[in-house]
Amino acid sequence: MISKELLAKVRFIEISTSKLVNTIFAGEYHSVFKGRGMEFSEVREYDAQDDIRDIDWNVTARMGAPYTKKFVEERELSVMFLVDLSSSGQYGTHGKSKSETIAEICALLAFSAIKNKDRVGLILFTDEVEKYIPPKKGRSHVLRVIREILSFSPKRKRTDINCALKLLNNVVTKRSTVFLVSDFMSENYDNLLKIAHKKHDVTAIVVEDPSEKAFPSFGASIDLEDAETGEVFSLAPGADFRKRFEKEGVSRKENREKFFSSIGIDFININAGSSYIDPLIQFFKKRIRRINR
Repeated sequence: MISKELLAKVRFIEISTSKLVNTIFAGEYHSVFKGRGMEFSEVREYDAQDDIRDIDWNVTARMGAPYTKKFVEERELSVMFLVDLSSSGQYGTHGKSKSETIAEICALLAFSAIKNKDRVGLILFTDEVEKYIPPKKGRSHVLRVIREILSFSPKRKRTDINCALKLLNNVVTKRSTVFLVSDFMSENYDNLLKIAHKKHDVTAIVVEDPSEKAFPSFGASIDLEDAETGEVFSLAPGADFRKRFEKEGVSRKENREKFFSSIGIDFININAGSSYIDPLIQFFKKRIRRINR
């Protein structure tokens, strides 16, 4: 039974994203994520402007006149969302948690997908795959996907991106557009991500909280709990600690982006609780420029 609160939240996300989909993202989405190539449409009489290589010789022989095959762009796509539901996603210091921001981003992209008549699928993961929904079309299906992202209660707390990539590589055989949405608090996913990107068009969406890059100011001491391990510890963050913390955050980001770039994966950095519209628009514009070169 779906609660009224959840239905209201899903409805709010649908309403708040629909205007963006209709006015901003639908055109960019269509331009950026194209189909797999050209598909056969029909056979018609040959014209002098046609490519001789497209002549259908069997039909030509039967009809006694040259006929050619007509092709159109194959637009339909499968769009897969790989969504990190580990406990670190519950963290947020700027009004929204990382998991809430992730849900809204996925909703916006999913509604853009169905507006273009694409199929949408979902893999929810922690350090194991918690749920897999195969790609399907339609508004009701996308609403189900969004409900799952918002309300699913994972059994586990930790993060392992590899488990989602293994399922993607083994089960989704058709080339798809893939959004891997996580805070990327995970290790050793390089090899499987390389394999996934060879088979699919993968975009990494990195959702972090600002305090994970610049440690906030507190008093003399603070008690902290690791959301994924449950470990509790006390910390007295002085100026040196904050400098080291920020330096490690910068290094982690640089190494991650260097790896993404080395294998040709597009990535988007988004702060939880901040607007994700501008980063997504910049991402679309960057891809459109690259396609039009």
